[in-house]
Amino acid sequence: MQEHAFNVLFLCTGNSVRSIIAEAILNKVGQGRFHAYSAGSQPKGSVNPNTIELLRGLGYDTSVFRSKSWGAFTKPGAPKFDFVFTVCYNAAAETCPVWPGQPMTTHWGVPDPAEATGTPAEIGLAFKDAYRMLNQRIGIFVALPIKSLDQLSLQNRLKEIGRLEGATAKAAQPI
Repeated sequence: MQEHAFNVLFLCTGNSVRSIIAEAILNKVGQGRFHAYSAGSQPKGSVNPNTIELLRGLGYDTSVFRSKSWGAFTKPGAPKFDFVFTVCYNAAAETCPVWPGQPMTTHWGVPDPAEATGTPAEIGLAFKDAYRMLNQRIGIFVALPIKSLDQLSLQNRLKEIGRLEGATAKAAQPI
């Protein structure tokens, strides 16, 4: 008998870097236990080329990634989410849609590598740092005994993950 796979939505304003990276990582390390998706409140319309380059270099199939609005996940037939994580400060501070089923939500802010300046190597390092931070958080998340934790304990663990090294400022109000 197959276990229920958890649906996870990663939100960021532009849905072109951090949320895409998080979606890629979770779909890889979640190995069927999790189905990851990403969206943005104001999608850029395309994935940042540095994101594509980074993910390709790490062996990800980048043909599946696109920048899309969170509205795509509010329509009939959209996946029902168990978890919704914001990965940038702006999305955390915005008023998000009401997600059916009341998924657990928290903020896992990571600095925006798209704002990096300098040489191509310095910009590439900013993208690698964002990947490293998200990979660390997602690794801890997938190792949680989700089904054996009560809701409050699980919510507290999710918040702790968001406070790991490199976390950006927290939102003034919960998502």
